[in-house]
Amino acid sequence: MSVEERFRIVRSIGEECIQEEELLNLLTKKPQPICYDGFEPSGRMHIAQGVMKTINVNKLTSAGCKVKIWIADWFAQLNNKMGGDLNKIQVVGRYLIEIWKATGMNLENVEFIWSSEEINSRAHEYWPIVMDIATRNKLPRIMRCCQIMGRTDQDELTAAQIFYPCMQCADIFFLKADICQLGMDQRKVNVLAREYCDDTKRKNKPIILSHRKSGTLCFLHTYKTGGYGEDSLFGDCPPRRCHVITGGGASSWGLPTLIKKQYIFKEREREREKERNNEKNNKKTHMCPVSSGSIPTQVTRRP
Repeated sequence: MSVEERFRIVRSIGEECIQEEELLNLLTKKPQPICYDGFEPSGRMHIAQGVMKTINVNKLTSAGCKVKIWIADWFAQLNNKMGGDLNKIQVVGRYLIEIWKATGMNLENVEFIWSSEEINSRAHEYWPIVMDIATRNKLPRIMRCCQIMGRTDQDELTAAQIFYPCMQCADIFFLKADICQLGMDQRKVNVLAREYCDDTKRKNKPIILSHRKSGTLCFLHTYKTGGYGEDSLFGDCPPRRCHVITGGGASSWGLPTLIKKQYIFKEREREREKERNNEKNNKKTHMCPVSSGSIPTQVTRRP
């Protein structure tokens, strides 16, 4: 696969890329860049999150990237998810991984890393980075990153939640990531990582590849930043709700048209079209009418 084709595939994931020239240069010089993605195990997975991550990860691995998925169990505990119970958080993490497997994620070049285990085993590497980031930034700059937790700088935050952005910024360097492949809501902390590179004269800034936050399969009137309303569509929703996805439009109980379909369903259609084209290239066919009607019969000519 050419560098230009790899660039096209990787770039197609992001609504925004900082910077495209750096991405092209990275793919030219490094056969297997490291992409960082992460998530807080904080509850049930909605359908867009499950399907979109699988599509994006499969695109990255097909372009020769290695994807490190950071299971941020400690971060979920800091953010008081699942009541701050680490055991429950880890159960949710394993549940989410199984859903991605079920949706067809290609795991050949994917590594799931539990933050609690990795930080404990390499604490001497991790905490000096966190402390350096914390000492180089003023509190207002860190507070502006609170969006990554589904919070705002106006919320009443705990000390742990204020420390959270410093840790997430450190994750990028700790995992030796070349590309930060996260949602637009994580953009501010990724920019903080690039600013940290300027402050410390680090070369090879992490490239930011931000995709649209995948919440638009939810009821639009119940969606809110950092969470989902009672009427969200989840991977384990009952059939009376799941049928709306195949219908693709509003139903009698108020679900709006699925505006995410251009990201999910068209992507699947492109994959099917590619498979059909490959089949056509592998055999020569012609269509012959049959006497019983106008439905053609496919006849394969062997070369």
